[in-house]
Amino acid sequence: MTTKTMQNDLAVKFRKLHIPGEPLVLTNVYDAATASIIAEHPSTKAIATASYAVAASQGIADEKLTLPQNLAAVRSIAAVLKADGGGLPRIPLTVDVQDGYEDVAATVREIIALGAVGCNLEDFDSANNRLRPISEAVERIQLAMQAAREAGVPDFAINARTDVLLKLDGQDGGSVEDAIERGRAYLEAGACTVFVWGGSARGGVSKQEVQRLVEAFDGRLNVKMNLQEGYLTVPELREIGVARISLGPELYRAAMKAFKEKADAVLGHCP
Repeated sequence: MTTKTMQNDLAVKFRKLHIPGEPLVLTNVYDAATASIIAEHPSTKAIATASYAVAASQGIADEKLTLPQNLAAVRSIAAVLKADGGGLPRIPLTVDVQDGYEDVAATVREIIALGAVGCNLEDFDSANNRLRPISEAVERIQLAMQAAREAGVPDFAINARTDVLLKLDGQDGGSVEDAIERGRAYLEAGACTVFVWGGSARGGVSKQEVQRLVEAFDGRLNVKMNLQEGYLTVPELREIGVARISLGPELYRAAMKAFKEKADAVLGHCP
């Protein structure tokens, strides 16, 4: 069996983990240390990165993270997931590639070469600070899937994120109906799941909106959990019928909070 065949088998395994009502839970990592911790947990079925946390761990803002900087983090994460330092990661690895950067096909080839079998891909154009038209966003998903097929991973799993609900340059964001239109187009283009980003200013996506999106996408929805009180929990999201739950930068923020608290406790005794 060739390495590419084995990598596509991992991709198939990863896709099959997305079961509406029995969601895949991804506790996103951002470096080799966090990947090692999550990979050893008995409930972990796959490893996912979070670009915000990857960027923050390097001391830069999410929107300033370059492809080489992102790939450097992915390379170290993939390395700790490989048995004896070689071959493929022992469990599926999916990478947050933000908007795919300038050449989305080249980006997908790069992460596949590192062992990834999936990615997050946004429809927001960071370079030009705009939401891409649906046709353009669909084309980029198609280009990404074509690149994956050519790289020997035809079952590569894209989690297509839409930012259509967000405000931009003082303009109100779109509606849930707009998100549904985009999400259905992205699924038809080859995406495995859809991630509708609510944003902190909007307060995320409500329970009623999640229910509507699950219905529209036949459960093929990714929801980013907020670990604060008052937000939807894993049992609640399971009952609604989502296929995928992610934490994004939640664990990074929790880790940094604990780091600061411990540091303050020590430094508080210093003159």
